[in-house]
Amino acid sequence: MASTKRGSVWKKGRGKLGVLDPLLGSWETQSDSKRGRVRCTRTFTRVLGGNWVQLDALWQLPGKTYEERALFGVDPDAGVVFRSFTSDGKRSEGKLADGRDVHAEAIAFVAEMPAGLARMVYWPGDDGAMCWAVESKTKAGWSRFTHHVYTRA
Repeated sequence: MASTKRGSVWKKGRGKLGVLDPLLGSWETQSDSKRGRVRCTRTFTRVLGGNWVQLDALWQLPGKTYEERALFGVDPDAGVVFRSFTSDGKRSEGKLADGRDVHAEAIAFVAEMPAGLARMVYWPGDDGAMCWAVESKTKAGWSRFTHHVYTRA
């Protein structure tokens, strides 16, 4: 559901990658899942002369660790894009998308996955938190299957 809050919560930076400035730094969360307690840390850093933003995500699941590295940058034809690589050998590519149906300041990316179109959305939460969700596209709209609330690490 879209937020009804007025005014900007996240300060975006200059340039096309400035949209990612609110995410910079380290964020962490813990939540319960079907597999047990999950801990995830997401760290966003400007790299390669500030021309890219790197995400390092570390998921600690019961009996398993899962890692992701993604690079967000600017493609002259597609705008802001990402390329993601994971410890299970998978990869994905996507581009900046509209997430205003979730929150007025949402930062969303869509990617074509083997199972269909997926969307990853970040938006400001209460008290400086960062919300993150992954959704799949269905005939009825976006269906959320993962949602976390992160705090600054």
